[in-house]
Amino acid sequence: MNGRELLAKWGLPELSGNGRFVTANVMDSLGNGLVLAFTVLYFTTTTSLPLGSIGAALSLGQLVALPAPVVAGPLIDRFGARAVVVAANLVSAVGFCAFLLADSVWKIVVVQCVVQAASSVYWTSSRGLVLLAARRRDQARWFGFIGALRNIGGGFGAAAASVAVALGGDGIRALVLVNALTFAAAAFLIATWRPGAAEEAPAPTTRPAGSGGYAAVLRDGRYLRLVLANLAFVLAASVVPVLLAVYITEVLHASAWLAGACLVGNMVLVALVQTLVAGMTERRRPRRVLALAAVTNAAAFAVFGLLLAVPGRLVAVGLVPAMALFTLAEMLSMPPSGELSTSLAPEHVRGRYLGVFQLSWTVGNTIAPALLTMLLSRGPLWPWVVVGALNLLAVPLVLSLGDPAPEDGAPQDGAPQEPAPPAEERLAS
Repeated sequence: MNGRELLAKWGLPELSGNGRFVTANVMDSLGNGLVLAFTVLYFTTTTSLPLGSIGAALSLGQLVALPAPVVAGPLIDRFGARAVVVAANLVSAVGFCAFLLADSVWKIVVVQCVVQAASSVYWTSSRGLVLLAARRRDQARWFGFIGALRNIGGGFGAAAASVAVALGGDGIRALVLVNALTFAAAAFLIATWRPGAAEEAPAPTTRPAGSGGYAAVLRDGRYLRLVLANLAFVLAASVVPVLLAVYITEVLHASAWLAGACLVGNMVLVALVQTLVAGMTERRRPRRVLALAAVTNAAAFAVFGLLLAVPGRLVAVGLVPAMALFTLAEMLSMPPSGELSTSLAPEHVRGRYLGVFQLSWTVGNTIAPALLTMLLSRGPLWPWVVVGALNLLAVPLVLSLGDPAPEDGAPQDGAPQEPAPPAEERLAS
């Protein structure tokens, strides 16, 4: 078995000709991982502002940046996904450089808004880049691969933030500059990338009558069902990082190290196995895989809830199947949700469709901390019951999506894969 066959067996996509795209994704993932890991830490270390003021400023900045995906949609349709990704990375670089000057509440609001808006625009438009790198049957593998890179970035961000804190204020300021450089380098790589499949096709000059703008998305009930279902997945993904440590230590009265072990185990499994799962499910209909992921999420949350009845000494044992199911659901959901978000969107307004899809992420991540902590304050079972029920309600939503049209290249269950046509034809169709 040669190297290419081994990579394909492990579920990795065809990488030839896409080295710059892959490297840029690594840098973007690292940069975004650092965003999540050290933003609060940075401002508490480098300013004399109270923690409450810093938290309020960061929340306000994120709230102001909430419409960014809606703004990104028309830009993607007009200039193409690649140009918007490059611009978003450059804005992120500038935003992190501005962190060095943010020493008051209003400045923190501004830099947080800039960084969060650029991040949202990046994730909105980066899905379009997958269509340039992927072959007709390769999209699920690419979305799984990028999901694994994103998870690695989160883990690296936490580790880098810890090292920076140990070095003090100078160390964490240096980390900001390094982070800015990673975004600038990623912008350069994407700008100079020549896709192995094809170049990005220009936006069509003619559009179907009455089908342009966000009105087209709002009239598309099928796509709105996908967006609504994805909101359930976003809330599910937020449960572990938001609640797990509190649930384990304050509710189950177990050791704090268990929470860290669960998070590390999740990140390692996704990094190592995500592409394999994507490869194993790529011949299945995306909506069915997504429905399976929702059911698996609900099962994971049922196990988390049942831990309330487990003796303290067995909590660690019970966390193993709970986290295994949660991680499996995460790995199952990422490739088909990304694939459906692009394949169900008409090409001439794909940017606007992706902007609305990204809103499910930004809105979900914004409301999750308040919603989940409120539910936990009502009782330790409520978060697991509510989010589990939302995932079960997502099952009929995703099953009602149907399948993409044949020209979109949707695989059939168990059907042999045919050679993909040239990507130039795919992008122009």
